[in-house]
Amino acid sequence: MSKIEILAPAGGFDSVIAAVRSGADAVYVGMKSFSARASAKNFDEESLRQAVSYCHIHGVKVYVTLNTIVFDSEFPALARAIKAAAKADADALIVQNHGVARLARQIAPKLPLHASTQMSVHTASGVKALAEMGFKRVVLAREMSRDEIKDAAKVPVELEVFVHGALCMSVSGQCYFSAMLGSRSGNRGACAQTCRLPFSVNKQKGGRALSLKDNSLIPHLEELQSLGVTSAKIEGRMKRPEYVAAAVRACAEQRDFGFVTDDTAQKLRGVFARTGFTDGYYTSHIGKAMFGTRTRDDVVSADEKLLSQIRQSYKDELQNVTVTAEFCAHMGEKAVFTVSDGSHSVEVCSDCIAEPARNIALSEDKCRAQLCKTGGTAYNVTSLKIELDSGISLPLSALNTLRRSALEKLDESRAVVHGYEINDVSFETPKPYISREKSTRARVTKTKLGSGFKELELVFVPLFSDTRELSRLLAEGYNIGVEIPRGMFGREAQIDKQLVIAKELGVAHALCHNIGALYQAKQLGFTLHGGFGLNICNTYDLLWAEEYGITDAELSLELRRERINALGGNIGRGIISYGYLPLMLCRNCPAKSIGLECKSCKNHSEMTDRKGKRFFLRCDGVCTEVLNCVPLYIAPTEISQLSTSFNTLRFSVENYVENVKSSKEINDFPMLKDNFTRGLFKRGVD
Repeated sequence: MSKIEILAPAGGFDSVIAAVRSGADAVYVGMKSFSARASAKNFDEESLRQAVSYCHIHGVKVYVTLNTIVFDSEFPALARAIKAAAKADADALIVQNHGVARLARQIAPKLPLHASTQMSVHTASGVKALAEMGFKRVVLAREMSRDEIKDAAKVPVELEVFVHGALCMSVSGQCYFSAMLGSRSGNRGACAQTCRLPFSVNKQKGGRALSLKDNSLIPHLEELQSLGVTSAKIEGRMKRPEYVAAAVRACAEQRDFGFVTDDTAQKLRGVFARTGFTDGYYTSHIGKAMFGTRTRDDVVSADEKLLSQIRQSYKDELQNVTVTAEFCAHMGEKAVFTVSDGSHSVEVCSDCIAEPARNIALSEDKCRAQLCKTGGTAYNVTSLKIELDSGISLPLSALNTLRRSALEKLDESRAVVHGYEINDVSFETPKPYISREKSTRARVTKTKLGSGFKELELVFVPLFSDTRELSRLLAEGYNIGVEIPRGMFGREAQIDKQLVIAKELGVAHALCHNIGALYQAKQLGFTLHGGFGLNICNTYDLLWAEEYGITDAELSLELRRERINALGGNIGRGIISYGYLPLMLCRNCPAKSIGLECKSCKNHSEMTDRKGKRFFLRCDGVCTEVLNCVPLYIAPTEISQLSTSFNTLRFSVENYVENVKSSKEINDFPMLKDNFTRGLFKRGVD
């Protein structure tokens, strides 16, 4: 069984050094653009090349993150970023966006792709789908339990699991809170960390209902390794190098020795923590104990004395590459020095020739002393074979030059591992999609519907609706489909079973918000409709969706109208035109921050921010959606000006759907007499 990889974050080159010298097997870095941590230092083309070279010399891999949603106008810059990563010889790209993956395959077909946690993959079916698409590795959602990871590990593809660092309240890739409130998109790397602000549940003051403790699965590394997990990932590209060093060292000790020393554990707690750590998702202990904030004591503990101690631990270059060498010097000839790491061999010759010694002849001891002097490099000479004529002389400077030149050549050989083929891709302005006819759909949480819903093209009801109700709706002439839950954790078998029942009843359509849902519905022959959770936001995404067999798709909530109208592709697309938009998808319900359990909550909890705005919490028994405080509303006149084929009315908390007699009554719904928002339809995101 291979040792689990220790994967470290690096927001800048100083963190790369800290990670490598502390024992990381791989690092992941972001470029100046298209990084989900836009506030980190990140890397330009030259610094990325230097970072990859440094890591490869030390036998450490580098994965480059291009894990944000990308708009059509950015694709020329994206192509340059992909080429830069390939030229730098990165070991993989980490991507969120299927359009980005599609472009990367065109530009550098051999450059491996890793599916980012931003893809919201949390089921074995999602892992299976990505493996079949050619992804080499899948980064699993942080919210998965031990058993769920075990199921995912049955798929023959590499898995990466977050083992230490911050926990977002929302499933990654499914948070729109920062974007909706301030146009700073978490899916674009600009999250404002809204979740760390005060939020109270059910009017209890002083709460932090969206702030979780930091995750730490370090004590479970051996078990993760035995499950078949390839990589143990440390979160923290925006954190300081000392944090990186402490976290890497803790992981290395746990993996290699079976425990973390008290000194390392104390340093890790001191350098950054939010009132301790949690393993609640992994151990299925979800509840109040997982919530926490960073206190004054937590901040003060990371003092300069502690940081200085950590820096001392990685101040010296890591000499982790063993090499063998041979030195040959004969009278009247140039000296030859050969160095090998077992895979690469380099040979250099001296500029001067060996001459008769006038005073003291060159000795083996002197040769050994000069040629093995590798401090400040990655190399440790374990064997030096010397072939030396007696009575000859060479300047010590020549020996030093031989050593430096040989090690530099070995650096060059080790730095380039792959040497990717890189293709040029031309970009033409996409021909905008023109819809001949627009339709209206609805998504509801109840099956008691007014007759007006019969006029709609499609009505998506919950997959786990009473089967008698599904039969009734079909019999009464409603055009229904089923919505697969956005949070599928541990429910694949139940979802499969319910999909089979729905299909036998005559339901043909499935609304799918993640790749796992698409995979399961596709296997059973449903007509696939992409939900907003797929974050489809560019023409390449739509081309991928068409290739995958998706009939049409709801576009990303973060697209403004100009970007919507500029999209190309052939498949149908639409927007959500009404609804209390889900700002977060949470596996740990905010109501549990005050000790409420599902039985006591009865699905009627709400959350209040520091300005008194109320956000509904709606739970399906596995995950909770945090709904916006006001509904979205896009008027019919605005919809008519869009290059779309449908719009969706998304009902979540409304009680009057069963009384709607006509679809035209949408303009008379009570909520439109109060405040409403146009979301990001006009302002978009940064």
